[in-house]
Amino acid sequence: MDTGAGAIDRPDPTIVDFVENSRLMPRGMSARFERLPGGVSSDIWLVHADDTSFCVKRLGAVAGSRRLASADRTQHQRGGLDQGGGGFHAGGRSISFGRGRPSRHVCDGLSVTTILREVEGAAATRHVLPATAAEVGRRLVRIHSKFARSPAAAAEFATDAIFHAIRLEPYLLATAQAHPDRAAALEKLAETTMRTKLTLVHGDVSPKNILVGPQGPVFIDAECAWFGDPAFDLAFCLNHMLLKCLRVPTAAGRLLAAFQKLSETYLDGVDWESCQDIDRRAAQLLPGLFLARVDGKSPVEYLTEERDKDTVRRVARSLLARPPDCLAEIRQTWAREINPIG
Repeated sequence: MDTGAGAIDRPDPTIVDFVENSRLMPRGMSARFERLPGGVSSDIWLVHADDTSFCVKRLGAVAGSRRLASADRTQHQRGGLDQGGGGFHAGGRSISFGRGRPSRHVCDGLSVTTILREVEGAAATRHVLPATAAEVGRRLVRIHSKFARSPAAAAEFATDAIFHAIRLEPYLLATAQAHPDRAAALEKLAETTMRTKLTLVHGDVSPKNILVGPQGPVFIDAECAWFGDPAFDLAFCLNHMLLKCLRVPTAAGRLLAAFQKLSETYLDGVDWESCQDIDRRAAQLLPGLFLARVDGKSPVEYLTEERDKDTVRRVARSLLARPPDCLAEIRQTWAREINPIG
């Protein structure tokens, strides 16, 4: 196989071998590999072969964190639930609700996600605008509602150890060590999240894991799916809309409008518990995740200025000391802080 890759963009030979043996393309066909950024714990490549494109992902450990070995995470991805109506998609696992049928292959720690026909050619949504954010909220709550209090989902996704190791420990608990005077609040958030068992949770709903095509948003990369607290998915996604206000100040107004639309459409669809209850849990969890993306083990790569990080620290620490009752309160607090434009 001609990798078509230069000295910089040349994948490990095991990835090339995996692609050759995956049946995703005919043997001998020339392929071009393009490294994709943003994989904190993964080596991710976009493979182009004639009119076919798909992603290859090799899972690995994050430096400095106590994540599970990549083989354990990939083995967990062998499971899956296929239903109709919306979608989580991931390499070795597909929790599939759309009309597309992703090919799935898992071997020796490598997983492949095909780019679904309905989202082929679409880029990951790095700046979620209000209309798209509203649809993200609708689709996410639809999935959460579908699996709410499902014994089958609870049994298949009883992945507490994985979720704790790759989400709660590197985010909330590591941040507690960096901020001892907020440790009690952060540890309580981790405890509350861990004991809340309500529905199937994606675990990594960030803009880079949402593809947008003609049929709307599709969620991908659900490698840490877990039966637990849906407030985590909601807060995790909204967190990026706050952080990106600092990265792209000219779009801050639109990002805060997206924050509001996603929150509203999601909460409007909650039918398994009081929407006020999940609104409160998400609002109280969000400051912890906000602070974690600066001082936890998985900081966002797009905040590089120390003054921006200090702004996050100041607001997050204040909200942790005086927990908000709703997500709208956080949006208003952040708007006062940054004076959004755009």
